[in-house]
Amino acid sequence: MFMYKIEVELHEETVFVVLMAEDDAQAFDALEETLVRHYAPSPDVVDASILEKKRAVKGSAYVIEPRIKGEQGTD
Repeated sequence: MFMYKIEVELHEETVFVVLMAEDDAQAFDALEETLVRHYAPSPDVVDASILEKKRAVKGSAYVIEPRIKGEQGTD
C-alpha cells in the first residue's frame, strides 16, 4: 500500500489530495471518487499529477505547504 500526494488543477483552483492505494491506477480511481464525494457538482479536472509516493507505514506523512503570495494564480 502506498500514500500519494496528488496535485489537482481545477478550473477555479488547485487542490492537493492525500490518499492511499495499491498502485498508480487505483490512486487515480480513488482520486476521482474522492472529488465526486467532496464537491457538488463534480468539478472539471484540468490536470492531476502525482507529486509524491511513499510506502504507507507507521509514521508516514506529508506536509502540505500553503502557496506563497505572488505565485501564479494566488494574487
